[in-house]
Amino acid sequence: TSSKMADPVVVDGDPKMEDLSHLSDEERWRIEHQRLHEKHRGHEAMHAEMVLILIAVLLVAQILLVQWKQRHARSYNAVTLFGLWTIPLYFTLKLLWWRFFSTWVVFSAVTGFIIYKATRKPLSGNTPRLVYKWFYLLYKVSYGLGLLGYFAVMFTFLGVNLIFMIKPETAMDFGVVTIFYGLYYGVLGRDFAEICADKIAATIGYYSTTGMPTRHLEPNVCAVCGQKIIIHEEEDGIIEKTYRLGCDHLYPRSHL
Repeated sequence: TSSKMADPVVVDGDPKMEDLSHLSDEERWRIEHQRLHEKHRGHEAMHAEMVLILIAVLLVAQILLVQWKQRHARSYNAVTLFGLWTIPLYFTLKLLWWRFFSTWVVFSAVTGFIIYKATRKPLSGNTPRLVYKWFYLLYKVSYGLGLLGYFAVMFTFLGVNLIFMIKPETAMDFGVVTIFYGLYYGVLGRDFAEICADKIAATIGYYSTTGMPTRHLEPNVCAVCGQKIIIHEEEDGIIEKTYRLGCDHLYPRSHL
């Protein structure tokens, strides 16, 4: 049998100011739910119109972004990279996320120094190796953070966190934040690595953004030092080994 819901008490003769303290939690929830429906009654058409406008804006924006990327790839990459790098800083300072801010400052300082070295003319002999080591390290760390966050989320879904007496909220937050760090710095590192590689190639002379390159790389010549490579691929060398990259050129190990 269902009990009859008690009537709310009107305060000061105003039906909107009802005293619900004497009602049970379930009855208060029903009244508040009914008020919510009455408040938004007749707004269905407006809500549908808002959804249609949102879908149209998303479609148009997607088309414009694709066209921008196809027609002006350099400006598209520059603007999106700048936004990806600076927009999180605004929310970090506004919401006082000091942990992310500290990692952002360290990443920006080291990457800024690497970009500075990669854009110097003449190019220092150890700059290509320095660029490679930093972005390779960043790739490894980002990859590891992404895997760690993924496993943390999956283990939370499976309830493994309860074995270690860790609350599901804490474990899930750790997993999501770790995945974010891995993706964010991984994407930033990839884009900045492409910029440094283009600058180094243009400085050496094997690449030009405006015309023909000033130098041609022979298959048995190192692009960094310009010396002939004596040890071929998969051959044991006394000094150092060589590696073949995706561009089909050989490089000594130390130059990587």
